[in-house]
Amino acid sequence: MTTWFRRTLSADEQSAVLADRDRHPDATVRRKMHVLRAVHLGHSRDQAARLANVGVATCKRYVLAYRDGGLDGLRRRVPQHRPISDLAAHADAVKRSLTDRPVRTTAEAVERIAELTGIRRGLTQTRTFLAGLGFTWQRTRAVPVPPKSR
Repeated sequence: MTTWFRRTLSADEQSAVLADRDRHPDATVRRKMHVLRAVHLGHSRDQAARLANVGVATCKRYVLAYRDGGLDGLRRRVPQHRPISDLAAHADAVKRSLTDRPVRTTAEAVERIAELTGIRRGLTQTRTFLAGLGFTWQRTRAVPVPPKSR
């Protein structure tokens, strides 16, 4: 296999890469530095990806980020969109209501939450929301009864 992007790092960059590879608080940045170090040592794209335990396309993306932005370009994280539920604003009221008067089924919880907040969600979304509030579902079973003797 042929090597690619034979970028040699300066002594300062090498020490920064080694430090970040081992001690950076973000695991993604540590992985990026691992890829950059492997490329600096002359490994191919496949080898660098295998060494850092990432995909080849991810490896290429990391090297391009370094090429375009240097070490700061590698350290930069792209913020991920994490939507916030409309029910999050009503979490305290829902938790208080369901703690005072527990429900037996998820469908009953859906109805109670709709009465309290005016927001109706499906069964799965309601289960996920309630699990986030710390509620757990108890499994119900039949109580074994010995057969009647004649």
